[in-house]
Amino acid sequence: MLARCAALPAVQQGRLIFVNAFKLLCLASALVAPASALARPLTADDIARLESVSAMDVAPDGTHIAFTTLSRPDVTQGEADGKARHQLKVMSAAGNARAFLPEEVNATSVTFSPDGQTIAFIWAKDKEKPAVWGIPVDGGAQRKLAEIADSAVKSFVFSADSSTLYMLAGAAPDTQRKAEKDSGFDAVVYEEELRFNRLFAAKWGDTVDAEPREITIPGYVSAIKLASDGRFAVIAGAPTPLIDDAYTSKRISLFDPAKGEIIRTIETPGKIGDFEISPDNTHIALIAAVDEHDPAATTLHLVDVATGLTRALNAGAPEAAVDAEWMADGRLAVAIHQGTQSLLRFYTGNGNMAQEIDPGDLIITALDSGGNRLAVKADTPDHPSELYLLNYQSFDRWTTHNPWLSEIDFGAQRSYTYTATDGQQIEGILIEPVGGIPAGGAPTIMDVHGGPESHESNGWLTAYSMPGQVAAGEGYAVFLPNYRGSTGYGVDFAKQHQARYTDPEFRDIVDAKAALVADGITDPARTGITGGSYGGYASAWGATALSQEFAASVMFVGISDQISKFGTTDIPNEMHLVHALKWPWEDWQGMLNVSPIYHVDKADTPLLIMHGDSDPRVSPTQSYELYRNIKVRKPDLPLRLVLFPGEGHGNRRAASRYDYNLRMMRWFDTYLKSGNRRAPLPPSRPALPVSVSGATD
Repeated sequence: MLARCAALPAVQQGRLIFVNAFKLLCLASALVAPASALARPLTADDIARLESVSAMDVAPDGTHIAFTTLSRPDVTQGEADGKARHQLKVMSAAGNARAFLPEEVNATSVTFSPDGQTIAFIWAKDKEKPAVWGIPVDGGAQRKLAEIADSAVKSFVFSADSSTLYMLAGAAPDTQRKAEKDSGFDAVVYEEELRFNRLFAAKWGDTVDAEPREITIPGYVSAIKLASDGRFAVIAGAPTPLIDDAYTSKRISLFDPAKGEIIRTIETPGKIGDFEISPDNTHIALIAAVDEHDPAATTLHLVDVATGLTRALNAGAPEAAVDAEWMADGRLAVAIHQGTQSLLRFYTGNGNMAQEIDPGDLIITALDSGGNRLAVKADTPDHPSELYLLNYQSFDRWTTHNPWLSEIDFGAQRSYTYTATDGQQIEGILIEPVGGIPAGGAPTIMDVHGGPESHESNGWLTAYSMPGQVAAGEGYAVFLPNYRGSTGYGVDFAKQHQARYTDPEFRDIVDAKAALVADGITDPARTGITGGSYGGYASAWGATALSQEFAASVMFVGISDQISKFGTTDIPNEMHLVHALKWPWEDWQGMLNVSPIYHVDKADTPLLIMHGDSDPRVSPTQSYELYRNIKVRKPDLPLRLVLFPGEGHGNRRAASRYDYNLRMMRWFDTYLKSGNRRAPLPPSRPALPVSVSGATD
């Protein structure tokens, strides 16, 4: 009907009444047209107001589920800038979630007490330090349960009888240091003035324990879980708080909280991920690396508590274990990612595979159980993370946090596999432009993930730094390659990038372009590239060494010089063990050859560089280096460097995120969509909503 209305010819003499009546019918049809007919594309403003499920915890008897939603201030509507907000909600059935706390209560680490009657969480009230708070499951006022007077509580766990709260807290305040700083003596000694966490046990009752007992712990402990019989705890610890140690030297240990002694350290050789104690306290499910050169913790292990012996359950499989959760009946539920898809797998208590459930288009990212009820956090191509419940062999959706997404016209999204030049099969996710692919191919953005020890799944793929469906709504195709070095395809695939920076890993991206062009999807003259961290490295490489392939590049917190990167990063040992497999001084020229600054003579790609000025992982000097080299050697090439004050390895504040998204898309519109590599630079500041800019009509 709407198409016929649009095609209605001009009114002719003698037909006025009929035509006017027809126009009224058209108007009525428009008012009742289905949502799909009135759909609109996703925008940067939409991304700024997204809400998603964050953490979740199922009551011990399975009757209630507590979870937090993650959102940020909507700066497009004039809300004050800020970081992530977490709101506690509780539900007992699908669709009946209710907020349990005032909006100003930013609740994290949500946990039910063992009797299921209290929901505990960490919160910093007013100007107080973060402490453990609780609220009755049937409603009421929140009250403080435990605190450490001189420090912030970082995490906590209940004893099985609910009598004690074990809390990990920060180091005691350095009063001498504070006095010196107040007098102007504020020099910082790099990597020496380390601050270690402390462990406390507080009695839980009607009043807050004024003198929690401190328990001596070795090294830097970052996580603790308690056996249900209270005989032992499992702690995750590293020698120091340095992030390099967390990556390369963290181990789990059985710990006696009563004596403050290590019972046994589990001798694993590489990175450590999630760990969970079985209901009968005989085993620990542990997601970990298989050796010190394994790029990521993706293999599921079963640890015998009595002996400390460890057995890998899915060694060598082309997959990644993402999360594990024990059921009350002794089964072990595991979220598995295989390529771009996910599945739910169950093992018996002794490690035998029992069942696999295909979740369809759900990408499962987290699990939690209570009784034998299993809650699942999952996203799809149509929505970010929501809460689902396993119902026999299917999943019931319990939450819908962005109902307005039903108004959005999404670009078709699917897995896409191609063959690299050396015969390796590579998979990724293709998002087509809204309305389909035009003749001659669409302008295409290669969105390259970081790591490279991570992967993209065929779920929700739009964020402040990921063009995704926002780009699709503006006529772009977007391809997210799981290039060599990615997880989700087995350890061997993840190791294929090692000791071979840029090739084959970035050659896989060029091969993706060739395949997409051959399939009529991509316009070969209008292909761009973006990504953060290692994806930023790919974007810098695409703008220099591979400049002939890419018409525009947006580089975020990326690497430009592999030699100076080693000297300025906080993960030098991790770089050596799972990436380079050699030290820079063992091959100076080789490291220079794989540095984008060494290939600036080839640069012919308009490049937007963005970086947090407080990034400890990839120093902002990496961005300065590439900017200065191009600026001096290629002064006519469109180039811009944008720094975000106070931001680190990724933007946390709402305004920084929104600003980033606007700048990224405007750069691609200027140089990629137009196909003009020498178009004038866009204005230095993006156009902001009236509520932000203060402009008037």
